[in-house]
Amino acid sequence: MGENFTRENVGFMIKEFVKNALYEDVGRGDLYALVEPSVDAKADIIAKCDGILAGQIYLDALCEQEGLDIVWGKKDGESFAAGDILATLCGNSHRVLKTERTLLNMLLHASSIATLTNKYAKIIEPYDVVLLDTRKTRPLLRVFEKYATKIGGAVNHRMGLDDSLMIKDTHLKTIKDLKRYIKKARKQIPFTCKIEVEAETLSIAKEAFEAGADIVMCDNMSPKEVNEVVRYRNENFSHILLEASGNISLKTIESYASTGVDAISSGALIHQASWIDLSMKMT
Repeated sequence: MGENFTRENVGFMIKEFVKNALYEDVGRGDLYALVEPSVDAKADIIAKCDGILAGQIYLDALCEQEGLDIVWGKKDGESFAAGDILATLCGNSHRVLKTERTLLNMLLHASSIATLTNKYAKIIEPYDVVLLDTRKTRPLLRVFEKYATKIGGAVNHRMGLDDSLMIKDTHLKTIKDLKRYIKKARKQIPFTCKIEVEAETLSIAKEAFEAGADIVMCDNMSPKEVNEVVRYRNENFSHILLEASGNISLKTIESYASTGVDAISSGALIHQASWIDLSMKMT
């Protein structure tokens, strides 16, 4: 991203995220807390299905903000089964109950994405290929959702338009001379930024190779078509990385992994994740 991703910046982003998430739910105040004084409380967050845990750092930040103690039964990236106690909260009953829905929403949202991502990652483990997420994220949730894919076993693709230069099919419609454009771009973008070109055919891929792209994305190609691009790359431009994207599902990802591409990206890691079931019980 444009700003440096230091630990301090990331910590600030997380704190702001959880503060705003809680405010959305609490509004002008929890009406429950108006009736009786608070008491000491303890609550367990319990899994009602199997999955991969993600969200720990966000829940830690919210609990710190609200003065709650949280003890984890599972940690980010660990698998859990139905009935497992994922975490135990202790503290002021008003604060435990005020944060309940926000805590659960963050944990189940992140864990759902991590759980699906892990299924994809497991399938392609035997292959020398990297699993990538995409920018198909919900507005204002990009960092949160990409954090969840990373916990599940993916590597983050670019975070935004300022991360690297990707020339998609829509961009190509506006570019008359791709080689000239890339040569000019090298003088405008940061030295360390890579240039990726999206190609829907072998012909466009060849043009991208000749133009000097760092990465060529085989977009919406069949595994057979991707094989042809890989073969041509290996014979003529072995230094250029290849990414496969489009029509990637749990059923098809292995067929793409076996083509010899360097990476596979899939928006499905996020937008096809089904929410897992979690609950909080006072003890």
